Amino acid sequence: MSSTEERSSSGFQAKLALNPRLRWFYRVGVGIVGTVVLLVGIVLIPYPGPGWLVVFAGLAILATEFAWARRTLSYAKARYDAWTAWLGRQHWAIKLLIVAATGLIVLATLWLLGALALVGGWFGLEWTWLHSPIW
Repeated sequence: MSSTEERSSSGFQAKLALNPRLRWFYRVGVGIVGTVVLLVGIVLIPYPGPGWLVVFAGLAILATEFAWARRTLSYAKARYDAWTAWLGRQHWAIKLLIVAATGLIVLATLWLLGALALVGGWFGLEWTWLHSPIW
C-alpha cells in the first residue's frame, strides 16, 4: 500500500471516528454486504466451485467491523484446515464416499428447487418424480 493510500485510508477512518452517524451507517453497510456474501457462500458450499471461499470472504468483510466475525473467521479457518488435513489422510474409498454424499446433497437441493423438472422439461421429460414437492 502506498503512503497516499495509507493517508486516504487513515483519513477515512478518522472521518468515521469523528462522526458517529457516519460510523453507524458504515457499520450497517458492512453488516449488510458481509451478511449477503456469507449467505450466498453458505448456499454455494455443496456445489462445485468457490463456496467456502465465498463464506470466508463474507466473514472477512464482517470481521472488518465486528469482533464476533473475527473470532468466527479464525475458528472457521482452523476447522476448515483440520477438515482438509483429515480428509487428506483418508483412504480413497472414504474420499469417494464423501464425494458421493456431496453429489447426493447437490442433487437433492436441485430437486427441491425444481431444477430437475426444469431441465427435464427442456428434453420433453415430464416425469412426476422430477417435480419438487415444495413447488
